Amino acid sequence: MTEPTGRRERKKAQTRQSLADAALELFLERGYDQVGVKDVADRADVSVTTLFKHFSGKEALVFDEDDDQEAALVAAVRERTPGQSIPQALREHLLLGQSRFAVHAADPRFADFTRMVQETPALRDYAHRMWTRHEAALARAIAEAVGAPEDDVSCAALARFALESRSLIQRHPEPRRAADEAFALLEHGWAASHPAG
Repeated sequence: MTEPTGRRERKKAQTRQSLADAALELFLERGYDQVGVKDVADRADVSVTTLFKHFSGKEALVFDEDDDQEAALVAAVRERTPGQSIPQALREHLLLGQSRFAVHAADPRFADFTRMVQETPALRDYAHRMWTRHEAALARAIAEAVGAPEDDVSCAALARFALESRSLIQRHPEPRRAADEAFALLEHGWAASHPAG
């Protein structure tokens, strides 16, 4: 009985990937602002209704890993090695993301994709909002890890600063050094208020 569910899920995943691939091709060919959702649906050979079952809007077609990112951030806190502080775990997570970023950079389309995102205000703003909307989930995971109330301000502050540090790290010519310095600052302040975390 699990076979049809597996098949259905595979089909949904294939359709989603087909839409994401079609969108990327069209956006890189014509420019983001010159492509509509109907163009993407047509290229993927699905209806616009089907497109909106898989993606909330045009910007979402560009960024396809939102749920995975939140789960990975929360896991970085919950599954950190014994004795590792929360800031250290988040620093490692962000640096791992930089490594994946470097792998994607080997794709010849990556430079064009990055340029498109940076030069399109709607995409640049969406990318930032997408990343920082994980703040509440990350703050809850941090509070849970240190036994603090869910609305603890220091946990929320660490979540916000850790998430905001990503853009500093990505823009810096030496990402590892930038991560070390940013998280050393967070570590020092964090240790003063939560020595066990």
